[in-house]
Amino acid sequence: MTELDVARHSPILDPALHVWGWEIPVYLFLGGVAAGVMIVSALVPLRSRCARWLAAAPPVLVSLGMLALFLDLARKAHVFRFYFALRPASPMSWGAWILVVVYPVTVLVALGAMDDATFARLPLAPRLARARVFALERATSLRRASLALGAALGLYTGILLSALGARALWASALLGPLFLASAVSTGAAFLLLFRLSDEERHAVSRLDLAAMGVEAVLLALFLTGLATGGAPGRAALAQLAGGPWTAPFWGLVAFAGLALPASLELLHRRLALPFTRAVPALVLGGGFALRAILVAAGQQG
Repeated sequence: MTELDVARHSPILDPALHVWGWEIPVYLFLGGVAAGVMIVSALVPLRSRCARWLAAAPPVLVSLGMLALFLDLARKAHVFRFYFALRPASPMSWGAWILVVVYPVTVLVALGAMDDATFARLPLAPRLARARVFALERATSLRRASLALGAALGLYTGILLSALGARALWASALLGPLFLASAVSTGAAFLLLFRLSDEERHAVSRLDLAAMGVEAVLLALFLTGLATGGAPGRAALAQLAGGPWTAPFWGLVAFAGLALPASLELLHRRLALPFTRAVPALVLGGGFALRAILVAAGQQG
């Protein structure tokens, strides 16, 4: 027997050792926020000056997320191999191509959202003139494409984990829809951090509240599935209910990330309280905590 068999000096063989670090939760979170911004922007007309600039947020967020993913790669020089083929059975292969297609669509959406004066100030305005005309002429089609790609990107961030069925905490078909609902919620929260018009803020906050409700239901179903999934599922659930991740999960995700901001949003609507950015900040913190805790806890058993 080798040292790997006896001493378990391998993070791949030993489930108690960590394979993924902070880079993967950051990648999943930023990808989810980008997906949410794409979906919300496609569903809610955003025409205020600040909102027009926010159309450029998805490619920036995706780029930062891909940088985090690149930092996690053990063999960084081989990153280009993702694009030599499309493997239908590989969620990672699909994700790599979705991320590539996101760029031209979101850049065109951003160009189409700019007013003439803003576009004229761009350093590359003369070279981008044709692309902007294309974007303006096909605004409706680009909005639909952004909606579809945003949904695909949001689902992919959860399917990436659920495809690793050997980890009981991740072996759930609900992770894709759960991460998608969280993506819509965090994307809406991201937009609410900026100076939108009153009408835009009202529409985006309504969508955020609805997404939080769907996320809470999916999270409850996810936990129920673990509880009824036999010994491996119950062991995985123990990480979040009685184990080392209990306080972070219920405190940061369930309470601070869902229950508290939803309650504050409902109070704001009923009592006509002034808008506070604490609510979207809580939602964003809960969205990141959800991904970080599931990634870390899933690697422990």
